[in-house]
Amino acid sequence: MKVVHTIEELRDQLRGQLRVSFVPTMGNLHEGHLALMKLARQHGDPVVASIFVNRMQFGPNEDFDRYPRTLAADIEKLERDRNVYVLFAPDEKEMYPEQQSYRVQTPDGLGNALEGEFRPGFFTGVSTVVLKLLSCVQPRVAVFGKKDYQQLMIVRAMCRQFQLPVEIVPHETVRASDGLALSSRNMYLTEAERAEAPQLYAELQALQARLKSGDIDPAQLEHAATAALNGRGWDVDYISVRRRSDLQVPVGDDVQAGTPLVALAAARLGATRLIDNLEL
Repeated sequence: MKVVHTIEELRDQLRGQLRVSFVPTMGNLHEGHLALMKLARQHGDPVVASIFVNRMQFGPNEDFDRYPRTLAADIEKLERDRNVYVLFAPDEKEMYPEQQSYRVQTPDGLGNALEGEFRPGFFTGVSTVVLKLLSCVQPRVAVFGKKDYQQLMIVRAMCRQFQLPVEIVPHETVRASDGLALSSRNMYLTEAERAEAPQLYAELQALQARLKSGDIDPAQLEHAATAALNGRGWDVDYISVRRRSDLQVPVGDDVQAGTPLVALAAARLGATRLIDNLEL
């Protein structure tokens, strides 16, 4: 595996390559990341991964400074995994050599709801850095995990509207044996919190079961799941049933007509904010 830190080195390594697959990450790699890279290998060769903690997508009171940076350990994992040909690990000066005055503004309705409501500016930061990374790598395929469901939707729409020649391929959420979605932020959890954390996914499963049993009022389903988590000591930002196609609130007979839906959730357990989703 080649490890490069500059855009010039990256382009030198990829010159003439027409089937590049790409997996962007913020590092602190776990089995979920490695699954994305395995899927990328199935869609193209060579596979490029990136590790970059993007300051622009963190709010002023979020965890940018303490976000785990484990580059040496990440390199070891990738070398053992043998799916990645080039690791692009730039620093801030390389990605932002001057003040970033041009930014990708995500549209109202998709960009300012759910995560966008509770993390203002988050998706502008994500979209801007993803566009920059796609410009640097110029892949044919890029793989994103479904755990960040709204992010996946926004990146896919951005590529479509900018007519970027890259296919966005989703990967199912990778979970621990108890159902907790794998995340770099799980390391913030205390032992007791880690034992409680799978309850977020359990409530989404319970919501799905109630829907299947005939309880088709999304607002009631959301309220029941929120109350259950808050009653266990969580602080819920949102649990919301949305249409999969555009992440808008179901209307009319969407539920009865079988319109594909997804339940999305974000909640704090102690000092750690967890997100999850379940396609219904």
